[in-house]
Amino acid sequence: MQNAGLATLGLDWRYLAFDVDPDNLRAAIQGAKAMNFVGLNLTVPHKLLAVDMVDVLDESARGWGAVNTIRFEGRDEHGAWQPLREFVEAPRETRAHGFNTDADAITRSLHEDLALELSSAKILLLGAGGAGRTAALKLASEHVSELWLVNRTLSKADAVAKEIRERHPGVKVKTGYPSGPVDLVLNATSLGLKPDDPSPLDGRQFALRQAGAVYDMIYRPAETALLRDAKAAGCRTANGLGMLLYQGAKALELWTGQSAPLETMRQALEKNLYD
Repeated sequence: MQNAGLATLGLDWRYLAFDVDPDNLRAAIQGAKAMNFVGLNLTVPHKLLAVDMVDVLDESARGWGAVNTIRFEGRDEHGAWQPLREFVEAPRETRAHGFNTDADAITRSLHEDLALELSSAKILLLGAGGAGRTAALKLASEHVSELWLVNRTLSKADAVAKEIRERHPGVKVKTGYPSGPVDLVLNATSLGLKPDDPSPLDGRQFALRQAGAVYDMIYRPAETALLRDAKAAGCRTANGLGMLLYQGAKALELWTGQSAPLETMRQALEKNLYD
């Protein structure tokens, strides 16, 4: 996806994957900074750890408490910090600037892939870990009317609910399953990645026919058991491909200063994931 985007923009850059142990994350970030990388993406479990490892946090990273994108910046001759793309020669002083592009990607995908109007929506969110917490806080900021949080460890759901009540008192948030219909069921757990995974939804406590739409953050496989069941129940469905695309596109724009070629990137994603 990113290399397809870079090629379309005519940039002689390369996007590479590195397997980094969490214990070595700080050293990896410092090493990339020392080698004048333009930026980094971080995935689980690095997003939360990196909050304390970058030099400065964008409001997006502060607000959601996680960093999935780093842009390296240099100080110019006037003392201002600029993205490294602006320098012909490597600057003498650099810093790591942390961003979060996940939260906006979630809501954009819900709007575009499910035509869902979040304002005043009733939502059941499965999972209160890193991805679930970010989704819950973002949905609350969009002024959903009611939000139900379900998590295997109840204390995590309780903690996220408490945070939402403090930051968004206008949103009704509860833990557990709703007794009536909802506009959306959103899976933010990893259940569904493996063929023999149990469903993240307890069908004894909530029937899918009570949901208008179901969104699964998992994008491979393209259709999880949850999405198959949701289609059979007559729900509108979407997987996490859109979220993956939009968070990556925003990262590319932060690094390059140019609009991301979305369709090219989407085609590259689909070819890589599903062909």
